[in-house]
Amino acid sequence: MPYDTDNVFARILRGEIPCRAVYEDEFALAFHDLHPQAPVHVLVIPKGPYTSLEDFSRAAPPELQAGFLRAVGETARRLGLVESGYRVLANHGRDGGQEVPHLHIHIFGGRPLGRMVQPT
Repeated sequence: MPYDTDNVFARILRGEIPCRAVYEDEFALAFHDLHPQAPVHVLVIPKGPYTSLEDFSRAAPPELQAGFLRAVGETARRLGLVESGYRVLANHGRDGGQEVPHLHIHIFGGRPLGRMVQPT
């Protein structure tokens, strides 16, 4: 899927749409989700035009990949989630439930989250 430069996360990175930032560095931006699904629900996005984890892991330079992963960990620490625990989720494609064509990692926490996928 081609990268859409007008997707909401690209617009947030350009400063066209405000966000409630939690963490930012040269590799990533983390901010509160507008429609939280848990007491803590933050999105972490890389600073670059990557549509998914597949695209990012294949095309992003190693220093951006490492910096993005560090940003996810630092965000969880800043949110005070390490001791109690948290969930990290990245949706990919239609079947995976991806709604915005820009790689984003969800961090959920603040309560027991239970099983993510129920057995069939």
